[in-house]
Amino acid sequence: MRRTWLFVPGADERAHTAAAKSGADVIVLDLEDFTPPELRAKARELSPAALEGWRKAGAAGAVRINPLDTCGLEDLLGVIAARPDMILMSKVATPEQVRALEAATGGAVDLVPNVESAAGLMRTFDIAKASRRVVAMLVASEDMVADLGTRRSRGGKELAYVRSRFLVECRAAGVDAIDCPFTFSDVEGAVRDARYAKRLGYRMKSVVEPSHAKAINAVFTPTPGQLKKAKRIVAAFEKARASGKDRAKVDGALIELPIYAAAKRLLG
Repeated sequence: MRRTWLFVPGADERAHTAAAKSGADVIVLDLEDFTPPELRAKARELSPAALEGWRKAGAAGAVRINPLDTCGLEDLLGVIAARPDMILMSKVATPEQVRALEAATGGAVDLVPNVESAAGLMRTFDIAKASRRVVAMLVASEDMVADLGTRRSRGGKELAYVRSRFLVECRAAGVDAIDCPFTFSDVEGAVRDARYAKRLGYRMKSVVEPSHAKAINAVFTPTPGQLKKAKRIVAAFEKARASGKDRAKVDGALIELPIYAAAKRLLG
């Protein structure tokens, strides 16, 4: 499961150690905003040990690089030997950026473009379809609100349309959508924000505070009761179809194909 994607300062070894204990499903060595330019060389050198430690802790290890037209190629060359499970790239606004990234990696690693602007949002579908190596996409919060000319709030109303549109375009393109991070410190607010994202349809969320990871994981983890009901729905629908019926009934509710498909997704 890749419910939570935790971003960690690239040059901070203490943060690397703490991240391994956070419970996050994916831990991202961030070479962009979390790492000042003068520390990026050090962060690249630390990437093999960091990624190895995170994998031993049961998490996927990823790296976020800067755009290729800045220092992104240097970032990529500095970390590729560490065999990251995924490469994220910041500030993606065009499909051409993704194709250039795929070429730079030799097509040998999964890609996760980060959409952080209105221009990028308008091209989300095309960005997602630019390479078969794109497995997920992430929508930003702070950079996005800055580009929109507004301010970040705890309620997140300023990002409501952005988050909904991004999810729809990712789903239409057949890639996973990663929700923007809750950039405040309280766990309660992070849980509320994650629940809102789940209602929209998200199954993954980015995280910038390690203490939020386990709580957000819980939001995106089906309960035993939900799994049990999903199994009943799947069994009832498949039995109905096998007998030539177009629908089934579970607990008085009619089960049609969309509900069956949702239950199948829940069961993985």
